[in-house]
Amino acid sequence: MKRLLVALDTSPRAPAVLAEAAHLAELTNTPLVLYRAIGIPPDLPKEMLRVTDLSLEEVLMRNAVTDLERLGKAVPKAHIEQVTATFATPWDGICRAARELSADLIVIGSHGYGKLDRLLGTTAAKVVNHADRNVLVVRPPS
Repeated sequence: MKRLLVALDTSPRAPAVLAEAAHLAELTNTPLVLYRAIGIPPDLPKEMLRVTDLSLEEVLMRNAVTDLERLGKAVPKAHIEQVTATFATPWDGICRAARELSADLIVIGSHGYGKLDRLLGTTAAKVVNHADRNVLVVRPPS
């Protein structure tokens, strides 16, 4: 394998997803790319845009990359090839990033089965259904 794309969100299960990916990376000697898709809520109040001199996009990107780097500290530095984030709908961004980065496998956490998940489908389910490569879905411990 050339690389593993690890799709991480801000959920409490993200460290467990990364731990599983790191274990697989160690077994296969494959580098990891830590990835986050950033979405901008359509109902974001205009007041939020005036809090800082930085653009909203800059703030969101900086926060996403900083969070991914913080999560990545739990993994040996040699296993991480890249930390990246893009503005995208999560499932589409993950699938596109996997293609663009030539990832052999996408590692993603499973869903929480909230009411919205049941209605719209989960990010993990959409990635599994739309990805053009293999997907490992990490489930929480039972």
